[in-house]
Amino acid sequence: MRIVFAGTPEPALPALQAILDSPRHEVVAVLTRPDAPTGRGRRLAASPVAELAASRDIPVLRPRRPSEPGFVESLSAFRPDCCPVVAYGALLPRPLLDVPRYGWVNLHFSVLPAWRGAAPVQASILHGDEVAGASVFQLEEGMDTGPVFGVVTESIGPRDTSGDLLAGLARSGAELLLATLDGIEDGVLRPVPQPGDGVSYAPKVTVADAEVDWRSPAVAVDRLVRAMTPEPGAWTTFRGERLGLGPVAPSEVDGLAPGELRVEKRRVLVGTGTLAVALDTVRAPGKRAMPASDWARGARLEQGDRFEPLAAPAERAGGALA
Repeated sequence: MRIVFAGTPEPALPALQAILDSPRHEVVAVLTRPDAPTGRGRRLAASPVAELAASRDIPVLRPRRPSEPGFVESLSAFRPDCCPVVAYGALLPRPLLDVPRYGWVNLHFSVLPAWRGAAPVQASILHGDEVAGASVFQLEEGMDTGPVFGVVTESIGPRDTSGDLLAGLARSGAELLLATLDGIEDGVLRPVPQPGDGVSYAPKVTVADAEVDWRSPAVAVDRLVRAMTPEPGAWTTFRGERLGLGPVAPSEVDGLAPGELRVEKRRVLVGTGTLAVALDTVRAPGKRAMPASDWARGARLEQGDRFEPLAAPAERAGGALA
C-alpha cells in the first residue's frame, strides 16, 4: 500500500521503521508537527519522525494545523491508501480522514477503551494498573473512540517508569501496526467496536502535575515519580529552588514527617504520609542529575531540612526544569 505515516516523537520511530522495512508497503510521505524549540538554547529542531524520514529522502509534511487551507489537497496529492498514526499530536478534521481509501489507523498506547487521551502510559502507572497495552484502531472524529483491530499487552513491573513501559510498547505496538496494515490490504481484518463500559481518560500531563506531594502515601509518591519519568519529570522544592527527582525506592523507615530529609551512610531518605522513601537521583537547577548522596553532600543538609510543601498554583504552572 501507499502509506503516509503520521507521527512526531521518538516512540513513533519503531512503527515508522517497521513500515519502511516492510516489502509490502511504500512510505510516500510523513506528516509530523512543525519544528519546535528544544534544549537549553531553545533552538528549533525537527521531530524524530521528520529526521528519520529525511534520512530516507521521504517528503515531510509539517502543517501548523492539519485544518489549514490547502492541506487536504497537499495530502491527497500523495494518493495514500492508508495513513497510520502514532503520537502525531494534533486532531485531524473530517475532510482529512476521508482522503485515504482505507482511512487512518491509529496506534494508541493503552488497552482501549481505558485511558483514551494524550498520556495513557503515565496514567497506567499513576493509577497502579498491573497491565498496560497498545491498541490499533480505526481513527474517527471522537477522542480514541474508533473500532479496534487488535491489542497487545505488557505487565507493568514494580520499578517501571513511563519511559521504560513506553519503549517496550512502542516495539510491540509497531509489530501490531504492521500486521494490521498487512491484514487490511489482504482484506482479512475488520475492526471491532469498543465496549461501552470501562472508559477512562488520560489528559496531557503538565509540569504542575509532576510536583510531589510528600503528604501522600509512599506508594502514591513512588507511582507519581515513575509516571513522570522521563517526561515531564517529577520535582519538588528545596530552599526555594526546584529539584528534579528520579525514581524513588520504598523503605522500611517510619517516623519521618512528610518531606523531612535524613542522610544515612548509603542513602538519602525523605518522609511521606506513610513510610519514608529513598531518593535515587536528584537534579539541581542548571546541573546534571546526580546520585542523591552526592547532592546531599553538596547541599550540606542539616537536621530538620525538608522538601517544601506543594507550590501555589501560579508557581506550579511554570515551565519545564532547565
